[in-house]
Amino acid sequence: MSAKILIIDDDDSLRRVLEYNLQQEGYSVFTAPNGEAGLKIFTDEAPPVVITDLKMPGMSGFQVLSSIKERSPATVVIVLTAFGAIDTAVEAMKLGAYDYLTKPFNRDELKLTVRKGLQLQGLSEENRLLKEELADRAEFKNIVGTSRAMEGVFSVVRKVADTEATVLITGESGTGKELVARAIHSGSARRAAPFVAVNCAAIPRDLLESELFGHVKGAFTGAIRDKAGKFQQADGGTIFLDEVGDLPLELQPKLLRVLQERVVEPVGGNAEVKLDLRVVAATNADLEKGIAEGNFRDDLYYRLSVIPLRLPPLRERPDDIPLLVRYFCGKYGGGSVAFAKEALEALQRYPWPGNVRELENTVERLLILREGERVELADLPEKIAAPGARSGEGVLRLPPEGYSLEQLEKEIVVEALNRCSWNQTAAARFLRIPRHTLIYRMEKYQIAQQGRGK
Repeated sequence: MSAKILIIDDDDSLRRVLEYNLQQEGYSVFTAPNGEAGLKIFTDEAPPVVITDLKMPGMSGFQVLSSIKERSPATVVIVLTAFGAIDTAVEAMKLGAYDYLTKPFNRDELKLTVRKGLQLQGLSEENRLLKEELADRAEFKNIVGTSRAMEGVFSVVRKVADTEATVLITGESGTGKELVARAIHSGSARRAAPFVAVNCAAIPRDLLESELFGHVKGAFTGAIRDKAGKFQQADGGTIFLDEVGDLPLELQPKLLRVLQERVVEPVGGNAEVKLDLRVVAATNADLEKGIAEGNFRDDLYYRLSVIPLRLPPLRERPDDIPLLVRYFCGKYGGGSVAFAKEALEALQRYPWPGNVRELENTVERLLILREGERVELADLPEKIAAPGARSGEGVLRLPPEGYSLEQLEKEIVVEALNRCSWNQTAAARFLRIPRHTLIYRMEKYQIAQQGRGK
């Protein structure tokens, strides 16, 4: 689509010459004989560039310039002025004009000025869109990732952030569950209110009830005054219950009551305290397995997982590792440090059992111990630098009792798909097999997205 140009000039012949020359350049040109008509066209068409004479009967070019800049600061305005009236043109530029053309001017001068003006306007628009995008993603400022898996996480957070729905974030340790919880809070209408994080596994069992729900004076030995619990501290905002799967069974009914009624009863008290808060919970445990084993209430699980959100482990998004490395280099003062291609490839091959937290610690250690401004493969820990490095009970570490060849092949296919963000062409290339062979293996083993069977 051709760029729009608006010409405002009371000189009919000059207006026609300008129109012809700009149309020859492929622009969509609109013309007006005076300021009033020009502003009407500007309102209807919103051209990125306006060329206006400064001296016109009725509304002057200065008035046109001021009106356009007030409505659309990014619009490029080029003013026309007579020879010898340079001071007038300079005054117009002080008011926001991009440039001026002195009559008479040649065609090349006109073309160059308009072209540069459009380039400037394009940059201004890109800058505006970038600022809007950054504003939209402000809640994600500490969450790094462009992989398909992470875009799925971002999409869910955007949809649920400004609701009151309870969210259950699942994922392995070190995947960034608290960061996502903070992103949900930051994107909500409660962003100015408290965000209170509680690690249910880190508080001693005999203190957990008091920490969560508060207590009244005299409730137990040492309770010398009333104390507000974490739920009361989060009133108006968001409470984040990390490792909620470790919540003792006897406290689960009290949490269920908070979710259902939005009230708490402090330890030793008789009066209920009403709350206005949102609950976001997280766990690295299999709560459905906990329900089956009698360690977690099924009604509490369904209350918590109104919106389930799974965070992928780092091994499922290796394409994000170079981005994360750059981010952590900047965080720890190593913005100028480069990583050799072989070093980055080794980091992407390693399965990262500790996930993003382990990668962050590794990058910080490499920056501290480095001797130059470049990290080579030899600088990496041996377990990461070694070809085919793996950890845990991966498919390359077979159990002594034996292993199914078909299961081994299935796991390798799933691993390749995960590494390649489920891009079948890339996964086939990774496995050094034709794409149709990969598709055959996927059908044979009923491999669906995320490695789950159909």
